[in-house]
Amino acid sequence: MAGQVLGGLGVPISIALAPVLATEVSGTEALSGVASTAAVIGSALVSLPLAALMTARGRRPGLVLAYGIGAAGAVLVVVAATIKNFPLLLLGMAAFGAASSANLQARFAAADLAAPDRRARAISLVVWASTIGAVLGPNLSAPASRSFAGTAIPETAGPFVWAAAVFLLTGALMGVLLRPDPLLTARALATPEEQSREGRSLRAGFAAVKASPRARLALLTVAVSHTTMVSIMVMTPVDLGHHGAGLELIGLVISIHIAGMFAFSPVMGWLADRLGRLSVIGLAAGLLSVAALLAGTAGASHGRSTLGLFLLGLGWSAGMVSGSALLTDSVPQPARAAVQGLSDLTMNAAAGVGGAAAGLIMSGAGYGWLNAVGAALLLPVATLALYTARRHPVPPAAAPAAAPAPPKGVSS
Repeated sequence: MAGQVLGGLGVPISIALAPVLATEVSGTEALSGVASTAAVIGSALVSLPLAALMTARGRRPGLVLAYGIGAAGAVLVVVAATIKNFPLLLLGMAAFGAASSANLQARFAAADLAAPDRRARAISLVVWASTIGAVLGPNLSAPASRSFAGTAIPETAGPFVWAAAVFLLTGALMGVLLRPDPLLTARALATPEEQSREGRSLRAGFAAVKASPRARLALLTVAVSHTTMVSIMVMTPVDLGHHGAGLELIGLVISIHIAGMFAFSPVMGWLADRLGRLSVIGLAAGLLSVAALLAGTAGASHGRSTLGLFLLGLGWSAGMVSGSALLTDSVPQPARAAVQGLSDLTMNAAAGVGGAAAGLIMSGAGYGWLNAVGAALLLPVATLALYTARRHPVPPAAAPAAAPAPPKGVSS
């Protein structure tokens, strides 16, 4: 959780200005979404290697490596902005995305040792821990930019210098304090049947998803929730700028959006454990649809944009927590790390495509149409959730095992 506070600070402190930086370096607004998209693609590309490393060595080395790659990427972004090299900027943003992947993978570390009936709440608590850094981060974008005024580093690249330092600190914290390793501990506590090495491979992960309708629904939920959120969010700073918003206001709107993503995740975890994963998946689809409607019709109303972005974050939280819990529930323990890596690969690849398309839709048709397309993506999720509820109902979460009775004559 402490690592998530820092990791949650490093990404948003700089990502809010990525579209602005891409426009400055490339010279065209049509490519403004490509930088954020490169970060999402980088997250996708590192997901499976990261899952393979975690499967073999545990959560700790995988998270430390991912934060280190993210720090190196942030440094490359600064160099690219200084010399006005757009391909180098994209390479740096792709490496930067590894830190996002580490932030996302940390939620599964919370699930490794959680009881089934508390698994969603365990995931949601680690997601919630990102709130402090995630809300504070965008508001630090302006001070981080001004800290490099008058230097060779462009002000819009300043936040990436801060992000590099944060990622290095987070990686060190994980390396020192994430002990005992939760994945290795869960594996040691598993039954002999669950300790099969053959069941830990990436191939076994693919097979586990293919065999489980609920796992397929979970993958779709996480991928679509993330894609809808990313596609709308990355273009919101550009739209706000078109309607007269300055950096401070843009940072505030993104902060409120991120508060929706993380601050209420324990509520979503509690609902997913109490009402069921499918109910919260339906809630996610509803919240994201309303968010797209509000943001897409806001125009110059900054208050309406802010409310839409808040609901966008809230819908993402519902989809991420319920989908992640359902995914973990639906596959055998040995295959979980591989399946979780596959989940992050799928959602980041889908969001990468969505982010790239977002800039083109924004420049060609406008922000309103971008939101309409985002809402349309939710229809398959709602349809499959209803089908799964009817044909493949989710069994109740396992109740906690009763404590053993004390020996005769010994007081409990």
